[in-house]
Amino acid sequence: MFVPLHDTNELKYIRVQWVTISLIVLNVLAWLFTTFAPVEQAERASLGLGFIPALIFDHAVLDPSLVLVPEDMTFLTYAFLHIDFWHLAPNMLFLWVFGDNVEDALGHFRFLIFYLLCAAAGAALHGFVTPQSEGPLIGASGAISGVVAAYFLLHPRVRVWVLVLFRIPLPLPAFIPLALWIAQQFVMLALNMDDAVSWGAHVGGIIAGALLVLVMRRPGVPLFDRQIVTPRAVHHKQSVPQVPARVE
Repeated sequence: MFVPLHDTNELKYIRVQWVTISLIVLNVLAWLFTTFAPVEQAERASLGLGFIPALIFDHAVLDPSLVLVPEDMTFLTYAFLHIDFWHLAPNMLFLWVFGDNVEDALGHFRFLIFYLLCAAAGAALHGFVTPQSEGPLIGASGAISGVVAAYFLLHPRVRVWVLVLFRIPLPLPAFIPLALWIAQQFVMLALNMDDAVSWGAHVGGIIAGALLVLVMRRPGVPLFDRQIVTPRAVHHKQSVPQVPARVE
């Protein structure tokens, strides 16, 4: 539907989005390993680190030689694996554009916990929807969906440059593309579309992100851009009250 390109929603509390950058690096390193490792090793990583609902709900048993981490850990480990570059790149682009401001609003450590909880929630709903699935769920989409939901609640009025229909660059208030994207995830889940995308993981992440940002954001951080008179992404500027920076 759209590809986010850039926002100029400046950081207010932190100087550098260290957790966002670290998560992107970890995902890229994991993708490089599975891409250039022997096929057998890549498949073992997918089965041993991916989230497999049938294992969690005791409908199947994984060959002990393929077990890499305890089953409960796969609620998190799956989110660092990707099938190919075109699976990895959109997730990392969404994380790069939207993650820094969510990290800014939550703080470094709380953002890391937030990200992992959204990943776990995505896996949980995927498992609830498809409890007998023996295929491994992999990809950061559940966690990224939580980040998108949090950004939607924090900065709906900030303008974001997006590539509409993958070819038309437009600056839009964030709530327009993000609301459409969020709605699409729920619609696709409701339609029970049988394809390679786990809409359940996306929706689980969205729900978790929307709820967690309400309680995990810094004290005094408003929702819905209530302190923004003119969004930073708009070319003409007005002065706005500055919030004292807190470094974590």
